[in-house]
Amino acid sequence: MKRVKSKADASKKADNKLSAKKGSERASKKPRKLKAAKDPNKPKRPPSAFFVFMEEFRKSFKEKNPNNKSVSVVGKAGGDKWKSMSEDEKVPYVTKAAKLKTEYAKKLATYNNNQSGGGSYAAGDEDESDKSKSEEEEEDD
Repeated sequence: MKRVKSKADASKKADNKLSAKKGSERASKKPRKLKAAKDPNKPKRPPSAFFVFMEEFRKSFKEKNPNNKSVSVVGKAGGDKWKSMSEDEKVPYVTKAAKLKTEYAKKLATYNNNQSGGGSYAAGDEDESDKSKSEEEEEDD
């Protein structure tokens, strides 16, 4: 005798097809990519001209609005002011950002040289300059 298929059997089959894949079935389809570990000694990228401007703007905005606790309000006001500024007003921030970018390029080059040579970045950093950061800042001003 043949068994007659009922509607319940048909719906169970459809449910099995629609059900989410579990465990090993899901893992076998798309292997997850592992992110490369970040090196804590790698130099940080320099801020753009806008972020150099925002450092200064945050201080002045905080003085004018000491009761403001919202970060979004400061960012919104800074963005509006940046957009309203002319290119001539942005020049000091652009030049400072360019200077920071060249310093970053030098640090990255020494970092990459030390990585390929097997040395540590901290050792290369000491050899660069005998001056303290405050002395370098005084020379820049």
